[in-house]
Amino acid sequence: MFKNRLMFVFGLLVIASMILAACGGTPVVTPVEEPTTAPAEEAAPTAEPEPTAEPEPTAVPPTTRKGGWLDEIVMSVVAADSAITQLQAGAIDIYANGLSSKDLPAIKDAGLSYSDSNGLYYDMLYNPAICTDENVLNPFSNRKIREATNYLYDRNYINQEVYAGGGLPKFFTIQTNGPDYAELADVARAIESKYAYNPEKATEMIKAEMEAMGATMGADGKWMYKDAPVNIILLIRPDSDGTRKPIGDYVATQLELVGFTVDRQYKTSSEASPLWIQSEPTDCLWTAYTAAWSSTVINRDEKNMFQQMYLNTSGQGMPVFFANVSDPEFQKLGDDLINGNFTTLEQRREMFARAMELSLEDSFQVFLIDGKNYTPYNSNVQATSDLAAGIESAQIYPFTLRFIGQEGGQLKWATQNLFADPWNPIAGGNWTFDQGALRATASGGFMNDPYTGLVWPLRAESAEITVLDSLPPTNQTLDWVTLNTAPEIVVPADAWGSWDATTQTFVPVAEGTTAKVKSVVTYPADLYTSVKWHDGSNFSAADVVMALILTFDRAQPESAIYDEAAVPVYESFISSFKGVKIVSTEPLVIEWYTDLTQPDAENMAISLWPNYGFGESKWDAIAIGNLAEAAGELAYSTDKAAATEVEWTSYVGGPSLEILKKYLDQAVAESFIPYAPTMGQFVTAEEAAARYANLDKFYADHGHMIVGTGPYVLDKVFLTEKSLTLVNYPDYPDLADRWSTFGEPKLAEAELDGAGMVTIGEEATFDVFVTYKGEPYPQAEIKQVKFLFYNAQGEVALVGEAEFVADGQYKVVLPAEISAALEAGSNKVEVAVIPMLVSVPTFVSMEFVTAP
Repeated sequence: MFKNRLMFVFGLLVIASMILAACGGTPVVTPVEEPTTAPAEEAAPTAEPEPTAEPEPTAVPPTTRKGGWLDEIVMSVVAADSAITQLQAGAIDIYANGLSSKDLPAIKDAGLSYSDSNGLYYDMLYNPAICTDENVLNPFSNRKIREATNYLYDRNYINQEVYAGGGLPKFFTIQTNGPDYAELADVARAIESKYAYNPEKATEMIKAEMEAMGATMGADGKWMYKDAPVNIILLIRPDSDGTRKPIGDYVATQLELVGFTVDRQYKTSSEASPLWIQSEPTDCLWTAYTAAWSSTVINRDEKNMFQQMYLNTSGQGMPVFFANVSDPEFQKLGDDLINGNFTTLEQRREMFARAMELSLEDSFQVFLIDGKNYTPYNSNVQATSDLAAGIESAQIYPFTLRFIGQEGGQLKWATQNLFADPWNPIAGGNWTFDQGALRATASGGFMNDPYTGLVWPLRAESAEITVLDSLPPTNQTLDWVTLNTAPEIVVPADAWGSWDATTQTFVPVAEGTTAKVKSVVTYPADLYTSVKWHDGSNFSAADVVMALILTFDRAQPESAIYDEAAVPVYESFISSFKGVKIVSTEPLVIEWYTDLTQPDAENMAISLWPNYGFGESKWDAIAIGNLAEAAGELAYSTDKAAATEVEWTSYVGGPSLEILKKYLDQAVAESFIPYAPTMGQFVTAEEAAARYANLDKFYADHGHMIVGTGPYVLDKVFLTEKSLTLVNYPDYPDLADRWSTFGEPKLAEAELDGAGMVTIGEEATFDVFVTYKGEPYPQAEIKQVKFLFYNAQGEVALVGEAEFVADGQYKVVLPAEISAALEAGSNKVEVAVIPMLVSVPTFVSMEFVTAP
């Protein structure tokens, strides 16, 4: 799915890192099919500004065209193993879901262009529930058995055999080549050494726990429980990028070696989804799943990831996440991290380090590989690729995808699957391939920079951020944001602090409420005339207020659309939320108060744009979905749909549309204003009637109710054939070339040089050379060059910061007293170069021998 960050409505939660991608399984995280991550909020005393990471312009002739560069994008499903052949034949122009590192030689041999990204990763996701059937034993309901499987899987073997060495062995939810990992490399390496491949230890741990659970080992070496084999139902994805099937087969073999009976069930994303996403975990219809997640943005601060990928307070919204009962210390630590409950960077580091340890002990997900994803396309295609999200998962792609030197044309886009789950903006399917289509129809308050992870104003105009001066220093890089500090931030008494679902009104904050962060976002004066929904309706403040209401209402038991699945996400959100105030509607100015912090001022700005986490939507489209759910005919979430035995709401097709149309007709007849005590202040009956009429006409013309404000309109969908057509939206307010200024990311290249042999007890020096396209990388653009020395046992012997020599050159010193403690044998020095202009560190290492 996606890493990412389930992009919750306003980026209130850092769940935008993932989306259900074609791999199955966020922010940053999405199931690669799987879930995703988004901008959150955060701050403190100002730090020295980094060099402004403004994109370098590329040569793009001026244009008068609005919306997307293309006339049409036709999306269809193509198997990964035929993608290169179909690209060569001209049957498709891009394989957006991407291929793995094992396919890179074939991509190059075919003469195709390609982009690469780092935000895709693979893991084993376990069902942690105790089975309702007392005769069935689920070993993975035992945390210690889950932990033991870390020793059972040889990550280096998987990387070499499945990914041709093109990935990175992965132990943690944070990105192995990300900034937080680089900062905590000494902690990470020590934990990785502890959990290195050790099947004997795995066998020993599993044996002890299985016997304690009442299982016995049969004469044939198979675990038995109540006279039946202990059966692992392993869902293996054969359709993804060609790598999850061999991973699944390898895992199955390893589990069989320790005595489990394994039922290998090969299922596509559409076949697997009803089991691992939609089923009740205690029914034990599955035991383990070959998951994959894809980031949708560069996550500059991964403190959200422990909660998002392990805990039952995660925003993933899936029953299996709610079923995981974590260690109380880990639960609190994960919640505290995402909510920024620390006052110093050293405290943050300590919390991170402990969370990394506890995540391996929990092992609800056992991470295996940080992969490189390669998106191949024909040489006449041009696209901007996000360093983490690639193309399909990137917010930027609809604004830059085009044929080189050409305006217009039809681009044939192929991906791994479509319509795996229902589409609805509140709690619909989050697969990467489906979100890739939806992304083209949407706009937003901000645009994620594909190289830095900072945000730029898209529909918003400016932001002012105020943070407590007692917090860790906050970075400000871009000049569209103003950063201030204050000794205290008091929330205005007339700000909204909570929601009364009975009276359908917001409740003012308690007197004396304070916050750590204040965000003030201002929209341009022409917002309501320049931005139009695809059905012709003008954008309005009511769209923003409706999205805000839904953040609260679904988690209130008194609400007509109450959903238990919404409660954990809401509780996490409300723990840091302090208040919101719409200062003005013309122009639209929004104040947001929170205790949730980020290291960057830009990413603390809260837009309140009506993106509900699974798609953008207008207030009237949400209103009819609410009516259908209140009547007990549909449900936004898969959890509630299963519990109430109704259809999972879909605005794109299937039986839901007939039900939604019924309530659209009702809304038309009544000029219905939802949540009238509040929404009635922002919309009149006449405006409501016009909105519903526009939506009704759009449905008649297009056969669905996916209505956005983005550069492309979803024209036609064909659920059975798994294809769709997007067409240019000529009323989009921006010229097509607005985001054509991104050049190449300034990724650092590093070399490490030094003596191959070091005398024990003597000092040794190693030189680090850092360049970009052969030229020295300026020190002013380097945040840190960090080094680690490892002894012959793989233990960290020394951690430090390299000494600056000149632009592009640094020196690493192994002191005599440290070398004196090294034994004779092979040792290693590793260096992490952390640039400011891109959020991707560069790692380089070399081995050296110590001798007397």
